[in-house]
Amino acid sequence: MKIRGTTILAVRHRGKVTVAGDGQVTLDTTVMKHGARKVRRLYHNQVIVGFAGATADAFTLFDRFDQKLEQYKGNLLRAAVELTKDWRTDRILRHLEALMIAVSRESFLIISGNGDVIESDDNVMAIGSGGPYALAAARAMVRYSDLTATEIARESVKIASEICIYTNDHITVEEIDLEEEPAAETDIKPAGTDFKSRPKKDQKKDDHVAG
Repeated sequence: MKIRGTTILAVRHRGKVTVAGDGQVTLDTTVMKHGARKVRRLYHNQVIVGFAGATADAFTLFDRFDQKLEQYKGNLLRAAVELTKDWRTDRILRHLEALMIAVSRESFLIISGNGDVIESDDNVMAIGSGGPYALAAARAMVRYSDLTATEIARESVKIASEICIYTNDHITVEEIDLEEEPAAETDIKPAGTDFKSRPKKDQKKDDHVAG
């Protein structure tokens, strides 16, 4: 029996990059979950990823990619290429049955569990069992409608859910606005205590403990 996670679509259109994914997880012929979140943000919300395939394999791929993004400070293309190098030497990674879409302000990629890194030709890409249906719908909307990237992505996955039995209409959408100025890395505060907002005597106390 295989656990399937299904349709992910990415659209770059009119100053925005959007990734949308459905929420269904299917075990053989049984729907196990309706609201799985297959689209997530990484590296201080600067990268959006969506994954499809065998669930355990997809999470493994997601995990390894997250580590590479941290290692290469959010450089999506470099992280993807370095991840493929690991696959050539790691027996477990070589056999992952998963695909991932990863987008940032600069890059627009499909990354596979076989170690492939693929760039889209036309700013629309899709993976998963409902991917071809969502891809066809999105390309038509990009060419012949005035919809935004987010509207196209959502409607395309919804159309795929009406055709593919492994896709539902519980849709998660994440977006990057390309017209907004990206946050400087120094402006991104890590989770936890903001020492600047605390009295100086408390900061000195922490410095003494750390020492």
